[in-house]
Amino acid sequence: MKLVFYSGGDRDDNFDLDQITLDLTGKMRPKMAFIPSWSYESEYDFKEFVDQYSRHGVTQFLHFPIDIPYDETLLKEVLKSDIIHLDGGNTYYFLKHLRKSGMMKHLKEFIQRGGVLTGLSAGGILMTPRILTAGFPEFDRDDNDVRISNFKSMNLVRFEFFPHYRNSKRYDDDLIRYSETLSVPLYALPDGSGIIIEDHSIKFHGPCYCFFQGKKMIINSRLPLKKYSAFENGINLP
Repeated sequence: MKLVFYSGGDRDDNFDLDQITLDLTGKMRPKMAFIPSWSYESEYDFKEFVDQYSRHGVTQFLHFPIDIPYDETLLKEVLKSDIIHLDGGNTYYFLKHLRKSGMMKHLKEFIQRGGVLTGLSAGGILMTPRILTAGFPEFDRDDNDVRISNFKSMNLVRFEFFPHYRNSKRYDDDLIRYSETLSVPLYALPDGSGIIIEDHSIKFHGPCYCFFQGKKMIINSRLPLKKYSAFENGINLP
């Protein structure tokens, strides 16, 4: 299993993480597919995505919105990609249409075949067991305008993910409180940081904070990349 969680930031913030992602494919010129959180004006986000990875020599890109009818031939090409990227946006809306389109099953099969799945912000949250971290803190959360009540998601890892984290009491109060209800770690990442899952190991790129059972810990604050054994550190990946 190969997954990459992006917190956010611009293309310069993520330059090194982008290269790490591409290296996971083992190919010089991997093919990438971009799935936006919604189709409206997603062409602009796709253009930025292309510009971001073109700097690394990537030349093959596919744009694949899932909240509008799509062609089955295009779906087959997307699933032949080396990397599929789930973009940021409204997590609730994205989850609704991942389910409605049947893409969750396809994405899990894609991973099982050795494909690399990446998620930015909302896209990363969708790779975890539940999307509850999209709902707080009150001053910085997604709105559940689509009124979904089932918050279960792809369940690819046994931890939860909080993107766009800022190291402040305003965030920590809610994160500490929420972590007290969990039996798994909650990783909070500032923009420019990332988590890389490869087989049964987890790597942290840039600063990362772990909230677990009411306590806050710094996982990695200075080193550009640090690797942990998933089993030695109690992460217990599937």
